[in-house]
This record gives sequence, C-alpha cells and structure tokens, in this order.
Amino acid sequence: MAKPLIVVVRMSASFGDVWRELADALNADLHVMAPGDVREVPRTAAVVVAAGGVEREALEWLSGRGPPGGPVLAVGADPGRRIAAQVVGRGASDYFALPEDVELLRNALATAVARDRENGGRAPVPRLGGDPFERVAGTSPALQAVLDRAARVARHAHGTALIIGEAGTGKELLARAIHDSGPRFGTPFVPLNCSALAPLLVESELFGHERGAFADTPSAKPGLFEVAAGGTLFLDEIGSLPVDVQCKLLRVLDDREIRRMGAVKPRRVDVRVIAATNESLDDAIRQGAFRRDLYFRLSVITLELPPLRVRGDDVLVIAGRLLASLAAVHGLPVPALGPDAQRVLKEYSWPGNIRELKNALERALLRVRSPSRSSCQPCRTSRGPPASRPPAPWTLSPRRRPERRWMPAAGM
Repeated sequence: MAKPLIVVVRMSASFGDVWRELADALNADLHVMAPGDVREVPRTAAVVVAAGGVEREALEWLSGRGPPGGPVLAVGADPGRRIAAQVVGRGASDYFALPEDVELLRNALATAVARDRENGGRAPVPRLGGDPFERVAGTSPALQAVLDRAARVARHAHGTALIIGEAGTGKELLARAIHDSGPRFGTPFVPLNCSALAPLLVESELFGHERGAFADTPSAKPGLFEVAAGGTLFLDEIGSLPVDVQCKLLRVLDDREIRRMGAVKPRRVDVRVIAATNESLDDAIRQGAFRRDLYFRLSVITLELPPLRVRGDDVLVIAGRLLASLAAVHGLPVPALGPDAQRVLKEYSWPGNIRELKNALERALLRVRSPSRSSCQPCRTSRGPPASRPPAPWTLSPRRRPERRWMPAAGM
C-alpha cells in the first residue's frame, strides 16, 4: 500500500528541511515542487504552500488554482490575522505562522495523513469573501488585541476557544467570526445557551437519544453535535452545564465521539467547540460546580472581550451601525449622532454593554413618530438608581434638510 503523499510547493527557501522531518515522522512520502513546475496537483494527503517572507506571492498562486487534490496548508512567517484571512479566502484550508505554529502544523498534517489513510481525504473548503472579523465593530486597542488572538485560533479547524466577557459584549458574534474566518466556513454554526435548558434536557439536546430512551419517545433524535457535523458548536453560558454532562463533554473533546442516550455504540463527530461565559469559572471550580479538567481543555485559547466602557470611541462606531440596522428594520430614515449625543454615549458606563446600547437606541428611534417631529419623550431602560440608567432622554435637532441629528435633551 502506497504511503500518503505530502506535496510542498516551495515559494521561498525559508524553513529549511522541516518538510522532510515532518514527512518522515508521519511515515509519508514527500514531493517538493517549485510554483512554476506545478501543472496539476495529484490527489494528496495535503498540499503545503511554503511561503515564508513571500506570503503575497502565495495569494497570487492560490488565486490561480482549481480545487486541490487534498487540503491546502499555507505556511508563512507573518502571524497577522489579515494575511491569514486572505490566504484562507483564496482557497487554503489553514494558515500557519512559523515558528510559533510548528506544533499546530504538525498536528494538522498528522490529521490529514490519518484521514487520507482512512478515506482518501476531504473536500476543499469554499472560499471566503472579506474578513468576518470586521463584523465586530471597533478599532480600540483593547478590541484589536482580542481579534488578533482570535484570528490565530480561527484558522485551525480543531482549535477550541473559551470566550469570556460581561453580558452583552458580543461573545456569539465573535464566535461566528471565528467560524466564518477558518476552514469550517460554509458548514453549520450551531449555538446553544446552556442556561436556557432544564438540566435533565441538556444531555439529550447535546448528544441526542435513541428510540425508547425515555418514556414517550417513539423516534430517535440527533443531538446538536450531530447537527453541527463538520462545523462549530457554540456553547454559551458554559458554566451552567450540569457537572455530569461536563464529564461527557470532556470525553467528546478528547475522543471526538458521542454516544446518544440509550445507544450502545458511539458515533464519530468532527466538530469544533467554542464556549463562552460571563461568570468566573475559577469561582465555579472552587465551589465544585465546574470541572477543572474541562476548563483546561476548553481554554486552549482564552479570549476576553472588553466591556464597552473601556473601548473609547468604539461606542460611536457601534451606535452608528446599530442605528442603521434598526432604522432599516423599522422603515425609518437613518439619524446622525450629534456632538452632544456622542459625548453622552462616551461618558455613560453601559453596564449592559452592546445589548443595552441597542435597546436604548431602539427606544429613542421609535419615539420619533414622524420626520417632522423635533423631539421625543424620555426613554429609560431601568427603574433603578440614576447611576444605572442610560443617557436618555433624547431629542432631535430640528433641521430643514432631510438628515436628522440625535441630541440629548437639555438638563442631561
């Protein structure tokens, strides 16, 4: 039986003899080619595009290729998230920046070689358009640091991540961006709020059940791991997961197998797991409510989304996007934020973060019943003490031109 074949398209002299060492360690054949010598890449375990220092040339080469005979693993020296997104967008399955990602590259090649031995590989991933991380609005250094880190895990198909942050900071939006930026783009993204289900239903929801597993269950039901096959399962509020289900989730992450309730045989699953929480898992571990080993398994990469109050002008960028989308939903003209409104938005602490900002803007927008009105009634989102209230009421600055400008009411 022939060995799996790894083809290296060598675009620069970087990385030396690492390819031979990797191939030998995996008991695979190696074929090194120059870009100009490539006419038609045969079916392979993996195609490695070695472009250390010439990543832009790799983009051009990938753009001119048809579907490869195996997964394409692009390797460069630039760790930036934009080059990673561009490379994947041109058809690569994954991107690795050496030397930092050498172990991740080794694991990816091992997976590709094992898959080739078992079933001949997998189909190439659809190409991406644009950078999904741009959906996460904002340019503050605090946010950009998180996005750069998220991009590093996004390009690895099996990289787990734990997103932490206060309620309303956009954890699911970030998880979707990770999913859409990497090789699992075009596959299912399945979210589950773990706190929204009764403890007795969580196991069935995640792993499914066979016919007769419970009373009054006339048919089998696949769980969300099966629904998310090939894609990403996003587990929000992971701290609410019952301890007995945490143990089974850990087994799935380690063995990549699930067992339906009432089933005898396990089922193989290929799913990336991204978890999120707005609580302190360290406290939950000390209280015995969360397994320490599961925490370590989930937090291979930890992403901490900053609250809105520390993101400076990001609140204005987000408010602009929200106003545009809300106006479209309600069929209203898009208002502009006046200088005073911008000042108030930046000074308020937004304890409910983006969710509270959206609610306040929607209330203010709906107060304007017609374009001719120059003011709206006070809108509050809380009956709590003044410190917890949003910076409403709002008024509209009367203008003759169609554009409307949002202003805070006098006395705010």
